Amino acid sequence: MTDLNLYIYGEFVPSETGKQFTRSNPITGDVVTHAAAASLSDVDRAVDAAAQAFPEWSTTSPGVRREKLLAAAENLKARAGDIIAAMKEELGATEAWAGFNVKLASDMLVEAAAMTTQIKGEIIPSNRPGSLAMAIRQPAGVVLAMAPWNAPVILGVRSIATPLACGNTVVMKTSELCPRVHALVVEAVAEAGFPAGVLNAISNDPNDAPQIVEALVKNPAIRRVNFTGSTRVGKIIGELCGRYLKPALLELGGKAPMIILDDADIDAAVAAAGFGGYMNQGQICMSTERIITVGDIGDKFVEAYTKKVESLRAGDPRDGIEPLGSLVNQGAADRVRDLVKDAVDKGAVMIGGGGDQTIMNAVALDHVTPEMRIYTEEAFGPVTSVIRAGSVDEAVGIANSSEYGLSAAVFGQDVMRAMAVAKRIESGICHVNAPTVHDEAQMPFGGIKASGYGRFGGVWGVAEFTELRWITLQDGPVHYPI
Repeated sequence: MTDLNLYIYGEFVPSETGKQFTRSNPITGDVVTHAAAASLSDVDRAVDAAAQAFPEWSTTSPGVRREKLLAAAENLKARAGDIIAAMKEELGATEAWAGFNVKLASDMLVEAAAMTTQIKGEIIPSNRPGSLAMAIRQPAGVVLAMAPWNAPVILGVRSIATPLACGNTVVMKTSELCPRVHALVVEAVAEAGFPAGVLNAISNDPNDAPQIVEALVKNPAIRRVNFTGSTRVGKIIGELCGRYLKPALLELGGKAPMIILDDADIDAAVAAAGFGGYMNQGQICMSTERIITVGDIGDKFVEAYTKKVESLRAGDPRDGIEPLGSLVNQGAADRVRDLVKDAVDKGAVMIGGGGDQTIMNAVALDHVTPEMRIYTEEAFGPVTSVIRAGSVDEAVGIANSSEYGLSAAVFGQDVMRAMAVAKRIESGICHVNAPTVHDEAQMPFGGIKASGYGRFGGVWGVAEFTELRWITLQDGPVHYPI
């Protein structure tokens, strides 16, 4: 069992009240973490620390910021063993998923380090003689970063890396479901030598989340907000940010479609659907949830896909035997099972299945139709839906019928035809002949519609976490009308 503190102004400190909350292993129910539960006073302390550190950090050279971020990447990799163990204990994650989290997160820190010299402006032609007009980007101020549990290292690092690279200071609100994992991330980054107050982190009791988040958002020192999580909570964050006029980057839920065209390579499509649908037990915002087959290829695809699905069994990740691990809690497992039962009761054909409590083997549902809840609801679990379409136009219409628009995929051997279909899909991300689950540190990552707005990654992330200003240098004689 681990006891965790808040991280404020370069020190790990208990909450003002001494209050804690616990996190239990989702499989055994054993308490594995005690974490400090921040009070509203702790929130103010963390934001004040970040605000106090901002003037100096915002003027630090790109070389210094780059050096710290590169050191953080190495620290994170050095802590891989501890992080993997914590993800197994707190989340029931597999070693493969936890290890991938560390790798991609370290890449994100390296990419952020590269961005320190890419914070650029431009000279703008001016109509005024003797005027040098410039558009420049400057650090925005204190950034509030809120990261979820499902890809805790990737999304935790992503929430803070580019803000730090741009010269902002950060207050990170960690996830209640993986406080130990996020504490390890914070420790790794902090030990790179960032000045006190540049990075701060608070953990909170789940019951206190609404007031903690509002206190953070409304604090005048907070100038940017980024949140990754469910659309339900994202709408609340968006409303709060609108109320207090805080620009927000929201990366929310998904219902990723994969269109299988009639000329698709079935083996490649099956492999991608298996990975995209079931990696991390389907608990990824980009997870393949809807497989839309066009014409007669549907039967051939399902025949091959059945073998893949039935091979994907779940078990306790600490044993390291099965490819899938646990769902995050019993509530999530119950909800997925309810969606499956509703679909089967309404005529869907179930493939795979089995398991107990939070351990759930892969499930596929064939012949899913609009009256089934799973047709529209995000499952966020190890279940995919096969939907039959008679034409390409119908397949695109089905793909676009969802309120979500994060990731998508199209499979077809005529790549120009597949590309044309990809351009018609309403999503922030689409891959041709590749899974819906794919991320790289330098890519513009984000969605549209109910999947949120704004983009993480590369120079696009720089635009989110800097203030664009118009500044002029003026010289020469001027005639004013008054």
